[in-house]
Order: sequence, then structure tokens, then C-alpha cells
Amino acid sequence: MFRLDTDPTLLLESEERRQLREVLRELLKETCGPEEVRKQAAGPRGHDRLLWERLAGEIGVQALAFPEEFGGAGYTFAELAVALEETGRVLCPSPLLATVVLAGHTLLRSGDRQACQRWLPGIADGSLTATVAGFPQAANVTAERGAGGWVLRGEADFVLDGEGAELILVAAEAPDGTRLFACEPDRGTGTGPGVGSGSCERVARRVLDPTRRQARVRFRGAPAEPVGEAGQAVAIVAAVLDAGRVALAAEHVGGSAHALDAVLEYVRHRTQFGRPIGSFQVVKHRLADLLVDLEGARSASAYATACLAGGRAELPVAASSAAVACSGAYRLATAEYVQLHGGIGFTWEHPAHLYVRRARADEALFGTADDHRLRLAGLLGLTGRTNRASRTD
Repeated sequence: MFRLDTDPTLLLESEERRQLREVLRELLKETCGPEEVRKQAAGPRGHDRLLWERLAGEIGVQALAFPEEFGGAGYTFAELAVALEETGRVLCPSPLLATVVLAGHTLLRSGDRQACQRWLPGIADGSLTATVAGFPQAANVTAERGAGGWVLRGEADFVLDGEGAELILVAAEAPDGTRLFACEPDRGTGTGPGVGSGSCERVARRVLDPTRRQARVRFRGAPAEPVGEAGQAVAIVAAVLDAGRVALAAEHVGGSAHALDAVLEYVRHRTQFGRPIGSFQVVKHRLADLLVDLEGARSASAYATACLAGGRAELPVAASSAAVACSGAYRLATAEYVQLHGGIGFTWEHPAHLYVRRARADEALFGTADDHRLRLAGLLGLTGRTNRASRTD
């Protein structure tokens, strides 16, 4: 049985979080306009390295949810969720989701202090980018002992920010079962990301959302080091995926809020038949429906964030509920973003299409809404069917 209560202060925006939001919004307004986003997404890295360093150096975004002993700021996921919401609001192309949420939480969940001390400080200060492979998408990667230690062989596809990540945490099949391994692709003598680096080849995938890059990673005897103990990997992967769902929900709230604000600004000034189109009843109804969906998504995201920040047992239910509510709100928000802008909203030059692409691509990133409804039914004892959203194989 899941208790649906939590510390109410985690559901509210504290003064510190409000100030963090204001500072982030100001910085991102300056650096992540639609044209800047397109330029960053089309660049060789897929993101602005200078902005990544500013987020770390000026605001400390990457360090927010990490313990101080590993170079972090010692806050919780509630503070990181503010940053995720604001970066989602402007579609900031950055490896924040892959590096801080997925890879960072994998290291923390592993309980491997040596691994945390080695890599988390670099993640926290912005000098190291990282990702995970083998989850959520299954990977055909095996680990075997070589003459000089562990090596990886096989392939992982659709790895978030996999083309340029300096550290890849891989769920691989070892002789004693599924285990986690850390691979640094540039340790060899290859020619760098995108072509092949030593015994790890990385090829960019063509994906729907250009602001969130993915890659196919081939391991050809790539040297790796075990992270955590044998038998932990399945539980760690499940927990990290729920963290990813909560993070994605926060991003979707930010993107939906932007879409609503942009539409409101447009319908106030666009006139038809001598009056603003926002005064028409049908437009009011559509905006009211969107606001209701957005507020529901905001509540679901806040509760899931509180569960993750507080280490609550009901996190799986909260994460899947937020995934359903927030992806649905984002889909509606981006559809209205396009349609209520009329003809201009359908052009490639308008920023609305970037949000449509993000919303559609994210729907399946950690399981579709239908996957999560099935998962919720299983978690709440409503069905005994196996669900896809919680599977990692």
C-alpha cells in the first residue's frame, strides 16, 4: 500500500528556489532564444559548452542535488527540478538530463564510493559530461575479463548525448549476471567522438528532436571498470529510470508553460473582425482547458519531485503518474501553440515546431503514456499483466 502524503514544504516553492528560478530564467533568456537554440543544436557538440560551464560556474546547477562530499552543493532533487523546468521552458540543448540525472544518479545509487569520488566532482563542476547505455533501451553489450581487466563488447542504440559523452555507464551482461560498468571512450587512441575513439565507436542517430541528441555506441573490447556490486544493476536501473521520468516531467511543465504564455501573448494582439482573437469564446475555452491540464501536470510533477527528493516508497507510482499527466499536457500545449498561431505556427521558421518535436520525441523516451498506465495498474494491484514501462530487458 502506498501512502499519498509527503512533506508539504517540498511541494511549495521556497525562497531559495524562487531566486534560483529568477537567476536561471534571466541567464537562459539571454543565451537560449530560438535562433540560439537552433545554432547550438546544429553545432558539433549539440550544445553550447560555454553555457554549460556558466551553468556550473555561475549558478552551480550541475552540483545542486549531489552531496557535498562528492563536490556537490548538498541540496535535493527539488532544487534540480527548478533548473530542469527552466531549461525545458526554452528547450536549452544541454546534457543535463543524461549527465546529472541519469549518470549522476546511477553513480549515487550504486553506493560505490570510489566511483563517486572519481567522477561525481567532475560532473558537479561541469568539466565532465556523462550518460548511460543499456537503459531505458535494451543493449546487446557483454562484459568479459581481458588481460588488463574488464572489456565491453556489443552495441547500445539511442544513447542520450552518447556522441560526445566523456563517461558512459553501461548495463552489460557479465558472467555473474547484469552489472554496471564505467567506460571512458576517449581513453584510447582514436580520432574522437562521432568517428571512433580507441575501441569505442560512436555514431550520431538522426532523431526527431534535434535539441536532444542520441547516438549508437559500439564497444569493441573497450576497457571498462565495474561500478557497484554484482546483483545491484537491475534495481539501480529501475530507480534511475524513475528519476529520469521525474526530470522529464519537470521539463514538460516548463515547455507547456512557455507554450501557454506564447499563445496568450499572441491572441491578445492578433485581431480578426476588428477584435482580438483572444476575446472569442472558442479560444477562451481552449485556453482554459490548456490551463487546467498544465496545473494538473504541475501538481503531478511537484509531487513526484517531492517523492524523489524525500526518498519515498511511492516514487514509482508518482513517477508514472507524472509521466502520464505531464506528457499529455505537453502534447496539448504544443498542439495549441501551433494551431492558435494560425498559418505562421505551421512554418519551420516559427519556434512552435521545436516544441512539437520535443514533446513527440519525449513521449517514448522512458515509456509511453499507455506503458505507464499499465505500470500504474500493476503497481496499484489492478492487474497482474507485465508492463513495458518498468521493463529494462
